[in-house]
Amino acid sequence: MHVEFDRDTCIGMFQCVAEWDAFEENADAGKADLAGAEEVEDGLFRLEVPDGEEFDAEMAARSCPVDAIALYDGDEQVV
Repeated sequence: MHVEFDRDTCIGMFQCVAEWDAFEENADAGKADLAGAEEVEDGLFRLEVPDGEEFDAEMAARSCPVDAIALYDGDEQVV
């Protein structure tokens, strides 16, 4: 399972930060950061979800008001 985070779409509501520790508030940029993620395209970050953190990752994706976070199980998008 992995998360894709479109940082360009992020509007800095930081609801994801409250849901999953992998997201961090970057107040200077007014956007969240996904700690340890790899930038796979300009502004698009990908992170494998560690075992036991699937629920938190899902809640972070569901809480994003602009759908900047997508959760995938293999190639299938779950959120």
